Amino acid sequence: MKRLYVDRRQEINHRFIVCSDLKRAHATAQAFADVLGGIEPVDDRRVRERSFGDWDGHAVAELAERYPEDFRSWMESRGGELKYGAEPKEAVGKRGVEALEDWSTRAGDDTDLFVFSHGAWIAQTLQTLLGISAIDPTFSTVVSLRNAHWVRLVPMDNPDGTVRWRLLDYNHGPAIADTDEWERER
Repeated sequence: MKRLYVDRRQEINHRFIVCSDLKRAHATAQAFADVLGGIEPVDDRRVRERSFGDWDGHAVAELAERYPEDFRSWMESRGGELKYGAEPKEAVGKRGVEALEDWSTRAGDDTDLFVFSHGAWIAQTLQTLLGISAIDPTFSTVVSLRNAHWVRLVPMDNPDGTVRWRLLDYNHGPAIADTDEWERER
């Protein structure tokens, strides 16, 4: 990622890293920051994964076995998870867009902003940011990212002074992700 998006953009001197305050996302952001040198990731709760309420911390297979009807409803984007206190997808997308707009404003035009988060947060934030959620309120149009994959967005100024985001790359990952080695248990 550094070679693709940092080394090739030598005209950008400033970089800023924001991440979820949850352990895995923060550890990934820190590893990336260590390669760049001199940058400390900033934790932001708004970049946190979608909460699944009582379902948090349970394996997908366990949920499917214990709650077959509600699990199926969740998989079919019909909201079965909401009965267990899951955060509504609309709320995730809204807080995600708020965080992106806030951090991109703080970072400024001369800074590359890197955000390290989680699959559902990214998918729901993108669908809200790009207006897809207005067309498909089930939020099932964009699939979650694979682990250690990324999205690239670029801002485009509108004549009225607002910013429109353009999606350049989605679910892009390291070359090893296209091999059997990537999915092997360690």
